[in-house]
Amino acid sequence: MPELLTQDQIDQFHRNGYLVLPAFLSAEETNSLLQRSKQLLSDFPIESHPRTKFITDDDNHVGDDYFLTSGDKIRFFLEEDAVDKDGNLNREKEKAVNKIGHALHELDPLFRKVTLQNEKVQAVARDLAMHVDPVALQSMVICKQPEIGGEVGEHNDSTFLYTDPPSALGFWFALEKCTPLNGALSFLPGSHLTTPITKRFIRLPEGGTGFEKLVSPEVEAEAVASGKGKYVLEACSPGDLVLIHGAVLHKSEKNTSSHTRFAYTFHMIESPPRASYDAKNWLQPSPSMPFSHVLSEPSLKLINPALA
Repeated sequence: MPELLTQDQIDQFHRNGYLVLPAFLSAEETNSLLQRSKQLLSDFPIESHPRTKFITDDDNHVGDDYFLTSGDKIRFFLEEDAVDKDGNLNREKEKAVNKIGHALHELDPLFRKVTLQNEKVQAVARDLAMHVDPVALQSMVICKQPEIGGEVGEHNDSTFLYTDPPSALGFWFALEKCTPLNGALSFLPGSHLTTPITKRFIRLPEGGTGFEKLVSPEVEAEAVASGKGKYVLEACSPGDLVLIHGAVLHKSEKNTSSHTRFAYTFHMIESPPRASYDAKNWLQPSPSMPFSHVLSEPSLKLINPALA
């Protein structure tokens, strides 16, 4: 029997590739994370920042050392439109940051409590039965700043957090109201069942980052064709949780409103030997901070035959 989710919710997740759980966090938990996020923005020293911007298009993705060594740190990545041609901010720093990442779940007590010390999160992981022994590998606060919060195009998370076989699962918590105007998430339901992972985001041997093709051009063309369909926008209230299958296609539009759209998200993957996470991946664990296990003991509910 499920511990927290209903069987209908579990079936809906596996059918659509995502699931919205209203009011998963209490109002107090949500507000604490939001205020902590704003405090981090206020406290970070812009004077020593390398002006690393978070860019998501395939031809110009972020890939400098500040980004590549952020897996065991709390770092700040700027909106592309917040930095002028000379590298100067064109607005206050609190309104210039695209996201904070990628070790909030390890280094900040509030985010760690919600991520790694949360019985409800553990129950959801067991109920979905996607993993035997999942580990949390990265976390972010996404700010989606007013009027400049950038569009995030169609993608799936396993492209950026690749394991063999694919096993990524995202937990996305709305910390503020998410609407069509400020960049709420949109999903292509069922695309995780029809669209294969065609590429992966890697560290390039010569430095920086890029994409490695995983399939032939013919298969990639078929994947593009199968990825056509009607997206569903999911407006959220503060405290809602969106569970995101690593293969489902999703996106968010530019924030054209005068309001931020803060969200906290973390991802888990299966651990060895059931899935391999290799040195090509852009995000790497460090000796001092290996990926933390989400469950106190492995789950016996696995329904993913690829990981058996």
